[in-house]
Amino acid sequence: MPFQFKVTRRVEFSDTDMAGLMHYSNYFRFMETAEHAFYRSMGFSVVLKNLNPPLGFPRVHAECDFKRPLRFEDMVEIELLVQEKKSKSVSYCFRFRNLSASPVEEVARGLVTVVCVAHGPNGKLAAVPIPEMIANQIDVAPAELLA
Repeated sequence: MPFQFKVTRRVEFSDTDMAGLMHYSNYFRFMETAEHAFYRSMGFSVVLKNLNPPLGFPRVHAECDFKRPLRFEDMVEIELLVQEKKSKSVSYCFRFRNLSASPVEEVARGLVTVVCVAHGPNGKLAAVPIPEMIANQIDVAPAELLA
């Protein structure tokens, strides 16, 4: 069962601020992109419109610690590790590694917790158990990988 996923991206000019560094908000965009690619790798999407009721996975917690900056043109690997899985939520640890640095170095670490929600006809969201077809595909990473 998957507990780890990696994606590589280039820091684009539009990702940077006036100082030429990747703006802090874009780390969250990169985490979300990695999370969505993780879901697609298992055959589903972050939005499950084909279910009744439709389901989604909004964030209920997000944080990021920055160690070193990323700059325009840097190649960055975003590693997703499943840190915790509960009946209605999943927490992901994200590690950012600058592949353009020599040696390669970890530059940031993030954490995102998502909750499975049903979209009611009135627009209200309600936390629901993660469907078995999804929950059975996700496992928690071994402790030594999360350290």
